[in-house]
Amino acid sequence: MPLKLSELNSMSREQLEALAKEYEISATKKLDNENLAYAIIDKQAVVESQKPIVDKPKPRRGRPPKALKVLQEQAQKTEPESTEDITKPQQDVNKETSPATADNHQTPQPKKRGRKPKSEKLAQQQALEVAKKEEKPEPESKDTIVKDKSIDTPDLFSTVEAQPNSQEKQQTTKSGEQPNANKKKNRERDLSRILEKVQSKVQEKAMEGSRITPAQTNYAPQGGLPVFKQPSQQNVPAPQNDRQGDGGFIKRQKQPQIVYEGTVEATGVLEIMPDGYGFLRSSDYNYLNSPDDIYVSAQQVKSNALKSGDTVTGEIRPPRDGDKYFPLVNIKYVNGRTPEFIRDRVPFDFLTPLFPDEKFNLLGNGHEKDKSCRIVDMFSPIGKGQRMLIVSPPKAGKTLLLKSIANAIADNHPEVYEIVLLVDERPEEVTDMQRSVKAEVVASTFDEPAEKHVKVANMVIEKARRLVECGHDVVILLDSITRLARAYNTVQPASGKVLTGGVDANALQKPKRFFGAARNIEGGGSLSILATALTETGSKMDDVIFEEF
Repeated sequence: MPLKLSELNSMSREQLEALAKEYEISATKKLDNENLAYAIIDKQAVVESQKPIVDKPKPRRGRPPKALKVLQEQAQKTEPESTEDITKPQQDVNKETSPATADNHQTPQPKKRGRKPKSEKLAQQQALEVAKKEEKPEPESKDTIVKDKSIDTPDLFSTVEAQPNSQEKQQTTKSGEQPNANKKKNRERDLSRILEKVQSKVQEKAMEGSRITPAQTNYAPQGGLPVFKQPSQQNVPAPQNDRQGDGGFIKRQKQPQIVYEGTVEATGVLEIMPDGYGFLRSSDYNYLNSPDDIYVSAQQVKSNALKSGDTVTGEIRPPRDGDKYFPLVNIKYVNGRTPEFIRDRVPFDFLTPLFPDEKFNLLGNGHEKDKSCRIVDMFSPIGKGQRMLIVSPPKAGKTLLLKSIANAIADNHPEVYEIVLLVDERPEEVTDMQRSVKAEVVASTFDEPAEKHVKVANMVIEKARRLVECGHDVVILLDSITRLARAYNTVQPASGKVLTGGVDANALQKPKRFFGAARNIEGGGSLSILATALTETGSKMDDVIFEEF
């Protein structure tokens, strides 16, 4: 038996050295008592690990032992005896002396092989003699129990046995029944041992993980194999504890299911598909397809009167089996408004446009020394809802002017929502704009196809329209409208009418619609667009595009 650390600490130095010598531990004199105790524990662990592991014998498979037959017959024997009443003096003698008539209604029971013991024959003869003598009813103190002839085996499970009368005891002693009684006791003792072994094996199987308990086994009268009762709704025992309930089955405690719905909120710009459902696109991916898109069902789109370009904030849940995207569970805000307010909004095309009546202040909050903002504010002031076109040759500083105006508007008018749209731009220019401008930057670089340029521009203008419908002031800074028109010209299918420079006749319709969306709305809300246009590039197409605007 390995010793514990507390036991070793309580020992003396001599006892520890004796244990160390027993475990063959060297250099014990250099170690103090504590380290010597740890060394002994380590050596004990090494010795224990080297001992062979004895596997437990597995339970044998096959038929159950013959002792189960005795259990089956005893289970049937106890039922009629427990339900049988003691005869009373008012009952007829014919009912007492005719057990055969009662047996006619019972089901036939299997008989055991072999001869009947002498003790049973003597008991039957004594019962007949007593029945003949007792023609008159006896007093209640001398009641007798009439045994059934069909019962062959003794009752092993009965705790209280019927005690015979004094006359019967004298007759049994005279007839020499004492050796038979000893045999019966020995037989009962052997059967009880066998039954204990069988029950212990059944309990071991139940403890190994099977759900079969001894309370569920009903030993069949024929064949010797156990039949397992299924729990019925009528005869269900009351649960004894928390883990045992219906029919003896062990109930496993259900773990509480964690609901993740409503714990995470997400925001995105809605893009409705032709089938009616939509997705919330993320600005991190420039409103293009991404794995972070959130699915919006067609029913949610209809019930909340959503449109493409709406900025939706709502609760999401994790995708289930078969789902590819995170679905939207509940909508909280649409464009900063409640869903009830959004249902009654007026479409953008039906809003009343007015001339600009409010000017953007570009000189406050530290921008007084900015020369570009000072010149623009003096000679060409910008109003809310105005269209502004910056025309210059390449490399003239259009992007720097856009940066100054964007930062001035962001500092002096925090209520305005600014979007910087870069179409067909250089990647390093996009990074510089994102780091230097206090506004949302949406870009598509020149290494992407024209379809993505068009899609990004459409998402930006639709988002601006939805914000204006809700009464917000929006400013779009576009760089440049010339490259946007080139992208529309590439995507536009050929109509057969080509202008000078290879521009399709219908290609400039959508860029003009984009630039013409800027307006001041009566009752609140405005959309201002500041775009750049290229000239003197040596391309006839750029001159045609500039002349159209």
